[in-house]
Amino acid sequence: MTGVQTCALPILGFSADLVMQSFCHTAAYPKPVDVTTHHTLPDFIMNRGGVSLRPGDGIIHSWLNRMLLPDTVGTGGDSHTRFPIGISFPAGSGLVAFAAATGVMPLDMPESVLVKFKGKMQPGITLRDLVHAIPYVAIQAGDLTVEKKGKKNIFNGRILEIDLSEMEGDLTVEQAFELSDASAERSAAGCSVTLSEKAVAEYLTSNITMLKWMIAEGYGDARTMARRVEAMQKWLDNPSLIKADADAEYAKVYEIDLSEIKEPILCCPNDPDDAKLLSTVAGDKIDEVFIGSCMTNIGHFRAAGKLLDKVEGGSLATRLWLAPPTRMDEHQLMEEGYYNIYGRAGARTEMPGCSLCMGNQARVAPNTTCVSTSTRNFPNRLGQGANVYLASAELASVAAVMGKLPTVAEYMEYAQKIDSMAGDIYRYMNFDKMGEYTDKADKISVAQLT
Repeated sequence: MTGVQTCALPILGFSADLVMQSFCHTAAYPKPVDVTTHHTLPDFIMNRGGVSLRPGDGIIHSWLNRMLLPDTVGTGGDSHTRFPIGISFPAGSGLVAFAAATGVMPLDMPESVLVKFKGKMQPGITLRDLVHAIPYVAIQAGDLTVEKKGKKNIFNGRILEIDLSEMEGDLTVEQAFELSDASAERSAAGCSVTLSEKAVAEYLTSNITMLKWMIAEGYGDARTMARRVEAMQKWLDNPSLIKADADAEYAKVYEIDLSEIKEPILCCPNDPDDAKLLSTVAGDKIDEVFIGSCMTNIGHFRAAGKLLDKVEGGSLATRLWLAPPTRMDEHQLMEEGYYNIYGRAGARTEMPGCSLCMGNQARVAPNTTCVSTSTRNFPNRLGQGANVYLASAELASVAAVMGKLPTVAEYMEYAQKIDSMAGDIYRYMNFDKMGEYTDKADKISVAQLT
């Protein structure tokens, strides 16, 4: 499997089982050269057996995550090619092109760092807080430093293995993606996450419907997607997950007790390693807020909407940007009335895609202080001289309304309301249970395509 954004391969067909291309970095604010590429590249990809997304479809990682198999080994020309099922290794565009063309790539397997989460998540704590708990714990142990001179980083170049087997309650694959995706910020070479067969089976069942819906919608290459549907069904007929050996050795093992994480953890300006508790930075004035990137899913946007629904029109204390990861998320949020809430509150909605996360298109105002759900907060990435906190969508929403980083008590007041509606908010896109997708998917005969 490979995920590519550009490709210039003089070949008749791809040898990798799945090659995907997207325009998530250029669709929203295209230059003339981008428009030309939007019109020409899809045919190149599809004529060689690859799958091409369309401008406005959204982020390649959020799509590709739905096309993977538990035994997938993949690569992509973006550092966030990291998924909770299978294992993926980001690479340079040349190596990705080589893998797409030949179906193989040179690979050295590095040693691993194990992070074990155990116990029960506390009220108000989100998965983004668990993401940030990893660098926070490493800092406390002296294995990660923020200072660049003589910097230590235990995760650099290693595989980050995340063990959830002692965590109360299963995570969905959508949720686990938040953990694996952020391994890029740890500078890890790759990431694996332990998941239950039940969670993976639910996900693949949904994704079979999505792939057949894509075929019905005219996406190509139909044969490639049909082949992937058959592979998913084969796994469902005989499910098995790869697990670490019982006697596996690790460079380092961290055990994180969820009962000890009682307040949000942010990564502070301007370093994704600079993890601190909310109580140490509360009160900082916030000018702009971005909720988007591959680190978000539909639940995050519903949570934001529940808070914004109580905001008087035009009274937001900040400039709020919202960019869903895929057009399916956008469509569903519109159907549920959330875009009406966003507009009434005065938020700015962007085309599904990377948006501010890339920083090469839209930009926040110079010298502002921001809260972002994006992947990175390097100096000048979101805007010239911008100081950017990385945080959960839930905390970002509170900051958007208050115009500051809240105290722990202020945040928890909001979080309690979200927790009480969690069953409704954190519903994920199970395509096999959504009529507008099944109606089209059911008309597709995979056997006729393979």
